[in-house]
Amino acid sequence: MAAVPPTPTTGQPHDAEIRLHLLGGFRLTHGDTPVVVPRGLQRIIALIGLRPGATRTHLAGLLWPEVTEERALSSLRTALWRLRQDPYCPLTTAADTVRLDPLVRVDVDLLIDTAGRVRDGHPPDDAAEALAAGRHDLLPGWYDDWVLADRERLRQLRLHMLEQVSGQHLAAGRHGEALEAALEAMAAEPLRETPHRLVVRIHLAEGNAFEAVHAYYVYRDLLLRELRLEPSPAMSALLAETLDPIRQASRPTGGPRRHVVTRAASPSPTASRHRTDPGR
Repeated sequence: MAAVPPTPTTGQPHDAEIRLHLLGGFRLTHGDTPVVVPRGLQRIIALIGLRPGATRTHLAGLLWPEVTEERALSSLRTALWRLRQDPYCPLTTAADTVRLDPLVRVDVDLLIDTAGRVRDGHPPDDAAEALAAGRHDLLPGWYDDWVLADRERLRQLRLHMLEQVSGQHLAAGRHGEALEAALEAMAAEPLRETPHRLVVRIHLAEGNAFEAVHAYYVYRDLLLRELRLEPSPAMSALLAETLDPIRQASRPTGGPRRHVVTRAASPSPTASRHRTDPGR
């Protein structure tokens, strides 16, 4: 029986879902089956996934910045031809633009979409999904300029998303969920002050003054040890504004009492003589 030829890139959709994973490392899967992709083509697929609708000139310039534009475009044409032979990585082209087929699910898009919903004030559909989205860095071990730029962009996007999720939960009185999101942000960037400040606010909102003070000094010690810096005045004031009234209320209202010891007055020498001289 003759082998069935591979489906061309521009052919009919596959039954199994195609997923492109760029967070935590490059992985392309067709259903549950991983697809082995040469490293050179991984770079092409990853960039197209991160720059949907980019022009060929733009893609070629990012992928081969050290050669002429003509040579870079020639290399891109060769790479795209190779990708069109691969039924597991469908592409679509329009005029001078190239993008992955809409059938391909990209994990970066999930992070961007979740962050967008949070930014617009809508709670994420799945709290666990929001916490997990973007937990791993973009393409670790890759050092292309475009990877480094997008890695930092996505890292900041996730940090702000987690902090906003924490703030939303705190405002709604959901302290457990608020703390979970703040700790997730803290794990991603231990020296960043905003999640530590959120942790302090959450403990104060729950009435846990000890936990708030402990969280503050843990961060202060970390900052002093790593950067020889102090927490910002705003964070210190946050703690002081809450704790000062507590300290004031715990002090005795009348102030400290003085213990006065009264002694019997010693008789003066004259009085003593009067008592001991009965003839006078």
